[in-house]
Amino acid sequence: MSLVAEQTWTPMTAEERAQFQRDGFLVIPAVLTEDEVAVARTAILRSKEKAAREGGLGPTGALHQLSAVTNNPEIAFLLDHPKAFKYIWSLLGWNVHVYHSHVDVHPQIHEKQKDWWHWHQDGGRQNRELETDPRPMMSVKLAYWLSDVSETGRGNFTVLPGSHLTNWLPGPPSRGVPWPQPEGALQITANPGDLVVFDRRLWHARSDNYSPITRVGAFFGYTYRWVAGRDDVAGLPGTPEWETFTPVQQQLLGGVGVGDGDHAWGHYPESTPLYLELKRQGLLDSSIPALIP
Repeated sequence: MSLVAEQTWTPMTAEERAQFQRDGFLVIPAVLTEDEVAVARTAILRSKEKAAREGGLGPTGALHQLSAVTNNPEIAFLLDHPKAFKYIWSLLGWNVHVYHSHVDVHPQIHEKQKDWWHWHQDGGRQNRELETDPRPMMSVKLAYWLSDVSETGRGNFTVLPGSHLTNWLPGPPSRGVPWPQPEGALQITANPGDLVVFDRRLWHARSDNYSPITRVGAFFGYTYRWVAGRDDVAGLPGTPEWETFTPVQQQLLGGVGVGDGDHAWGHYPESTPLYLELKRQGLLDSSIPALIP
């Protein structure tokens, strides 16, 4: 499903690439229109209401729901929104899928929380099993803001700029030990419709929301198709919504090819929707290895 009018794609700029490589993230204002924000926000809040009825919320009334499109088909347009998706194919190329996604709703916390250590890099076992220093980027994440976090203290996405090139961050000796935030931590402020693009290696955390404004966001992590996905998407091709998704969206949701390793390894670009779309628009930049067939 796409709410976005068909338009010519453009790659990220050289200045954006340089900033991303330096800081590990970008903040892009006004990616979504008011209508797009409303559609995504409504779908996610509906999921929160359903989870509340079924006892599926956290102790503070928060929702952290994995497999974003499986549970909220209305937000499939966020997968390849051209103002956001250009950062994915510019950085990772055409042989990609969404391996991990989630929607989050965090209402106001009324009691001061301890300074728990929530800092982490995305990637899970990649941070144990890849031996280089720094480790490879492997994936890039899009964070869509669907609520007003233009001031700090609203559950803001918090980052340590430049930390994507650091494998280890000094922290507590074990979980459950209150610990001060790392020096240089930055709470990102954003308006509804703004986007944060970040390298999965960037050390980041969610701050607590002490404001009366409910924090709402949608997060999509993209990686190469030869990396196994975490999202529960196997049943999507059998749903009524599947045929409403674009070919590129179907690729991002794991529904391209015959399920063999060769296709996921990128051996058949001419039957890979994102490759075909980039080729059609003349965007297969030979100076970027991941865009070469």
